[in-house]
Amino acid sequence: KSFLNHTAYLSCSFPNTQKTDIKDLRVFWQKGAIDVVHEVYYGQEKHDNLSPKYINRTKMDMDKWTLQLLNAGIVDEGDYTCIIQHRDKGSLKVIHTSECRLHIIANYSQPEIAWLHTGELKPNEYLNLSCSSSGGYPKPEHMIWLVASANKTERFMYSWDVLQDDATKLYNVTSKLYIKVPTNTPTNISCLLHVGEQLWSLVSVPLTI
Repeated sequence: KSFLNHTAYLSCSFPNTQKTDIKDLRVFWQKGAIDVVHEVYYGQEKHDNLSPKYINRTKMDMDKWTLQLLNAGIVDEGDYTCIIQHRDKGSLKVIHTSECRLHIIANYSQPEIAWLHTGELKPNEYLNLSCSSSGGYPKPEHMIWLVASANKTERFMYSWDVLQDDATKLYNVTSKLYIKVPTNTPTNISCLLHVGEQLWSLVSVPLTI
């Protein structure tokens, strides 16, 4: 995983137990079946075969066998393969391959609750709220409303809108809450954006009714 516009680190996972000299190896990274991302040819970086979108965007740490992909963007997501060949009697023989998948992350803004109606709230009327969060990636899993009063917390999951910006590929999320105005007890209402099991959740500042 790498944050948007930061450096991504892709590991070759090459143990090099034989302590082979880099000058006897050809190391190259490719994305998918076509794009050559980086190439080290007998100890020297080679740029002839690189896909144009990766020129001047990669560096190889030969001590850690790790590729640095600079300014990683959403278009860089995907599967990468590291291939290492050893020069043996004049020909190249593949001695190691490994794969890794790059995921890009962009932080969503803190969810923010807004009123969708005007005037004074009265008992038995309906509360109409929206909650929005923007500029994040990947696509979130869901947005939940939490309505807490006294010793009870209710969870509501209504329909929500998820829009992806065509240019940036970032997502904006909005959900609406429509419930009866709470009576007799102070109530805290908040909304929670859940991005993924291994990523994060964001919660709004509570609204007190």
